[in-house]
Amino acid sequence: MNIAILGAGAWGSALAVSLAASHRVGLWTRARVDAEALARTRRSPYLPGVELPAQVGIPLDLEAALAGAELVIVATSTAGLRETATRVRAIRRAPTLAWACKGFEAATALLPHQVVAEALPEALRVGALSGPSFALEVAQGLPTALVFASADAEFAHATAAALNSPRLRIYSSGDVAGVELGGALKNVVAIAAGISDGLALGRNARAALVTRGLAEISRLGAAMGGHAETFNGLTGLGDLVLTCTGDLSRNREVGVRLARGATLDAILAELGHVAEGVHSARAARDHARERGVDMPITQAVCAVLFEGRPAMDAVQQLLTRDPRRE
Repeated sequence: MNIAILGAGAWGSALAVSLAASHRVGLWTRARVDAEALARTRRSPYLPGVELPAQVGIPLDLEAALAGAELVIVATSTAGLRETATRVRAIRRAPTLAWACKGFEAATALLPHQVVAEALPEALRVGALSGPSFALEVAQGLPTALVFASADAEFAHATAAALNSPRLRIYSSGDVAGVELGGALKNVVAIAAGISDGLALGRNARAALVTRGLAEISRLGAAMGGHAETFNGLTGLGDLVLTCTGDLSRNREVGVRLARGATLDAILAELGHVAEGVHSARAARDHARERGVDMPITQAVCAVLFEGRPAMDAVQQLLTRDPRRE
């Protein structure tokens, strides 16, 4: 298959490395100077120690990237999805397209499939690629399992089968909203888990946060149209466990640094990467309020992120909630 990957950050570059073993891959980045550097060095600044295979093409403009592509994968952050999709539409109105970003669009609180529906209304064969996956491990060829979700069951199955490999297992799903919600909401819980770890509250506390966080994700996910089984799968429980416990998790790192007294602005500036949970926290809180869904962990995270509440105070609020049935 001829695949165009749009976005040469950590995730786009990792997908290019992995998929190049079986497919013709072009990796496009918006800034020409970055594309020229990639073509020259074959190294991504986001993937230390990883070299782009020689067969990965580095097109210098979007039109060249899309030429002949049978599948377009948008691997930007959620913040860049609408702009990228709009630019694609100016060249190809109805591409076969996947997106590999997680989170809500900050300005609209829309999920990625809703953004794509607005930006590419003619595109019918579209879907979301998600799951528990640190980009560096994928680029290193370590075993990873993902889910490709589309409302078109035949397209979901065919695309999952085409992208599947021994090191990158791809499962198919018809629950696009559920897959996206799992990928967005787990980042919020990961910030809470990072706060817990930063305060040295122990593994018991982290396990409790992960478990109750999954309950929150499932409640809001069901209220927004997701399927219950999705939240117990790779893009729910699987992604949640990875992001809450892995040292490569940007969102967990945000929580750790908040607990140690750093300001949010300083943390985001130092990380140099997008931490989607920051935007997703506010969107999740607002969606929950609109639907009458109880999300105490999300509310506590928002209080720390946006209201200046000390991390320990937010934790204490969670610990002193009235006991109830699980």
